[in-house]
Amino acid sequence: MATQVWTDAQFSEMSWHDNHVHGMQLVEMEHGSGELILDIDYIVEWIKGQDVYRFRIVPATLTFHGVTSLRFSLDYATPTAAFGPFMIHGIERHQEQRDRYLARLWKILISWPQGELAFEGAGFTQRALGEAVQSERQCLSQKQRSRAV
Repeated sequence: MATQVWTDAQFSEMSWHDNHVHGMQLVEMEHGSGELILDIDYIVEWIKGQDVYRFRIVPATLTFHGVTSLRFSLDYATPTAAFGPFMIHGIERHQEQRDRYLARLWKILISWPQGELAFEGAGFTQRALGEAVQSERQCLSQKQRSRAV
């Protein structure tokens, strides 16, 4: 099966609600910009059961291109949260006129623990890293993630 790839052209069709982030990487590129790479469990489908949801989840990399002006905060201390993957509430984007260009602004709202990532960026590419796994949880275990790849 071919690797599934999504881009910002599909932004309005996608949802990252309750997707967990296992890792974050910053890659320096030319001219002061970079790539922001998130290692996520992408929920492909919410399956409604009689009393409970199940989820089809695929490990994926979500890469934002041409990133500048990155700000991020995660607060594991206030709620005394156990250390683990953080959870995306949603991703927002909008455009804002600057002096010499039209900026594309992104905001990744974090629901657990509280926080956000905000930056300017050209767009994103998201790549599935294997086959989707059905789970009762919204987050895959390391064993499930390695089995999916």
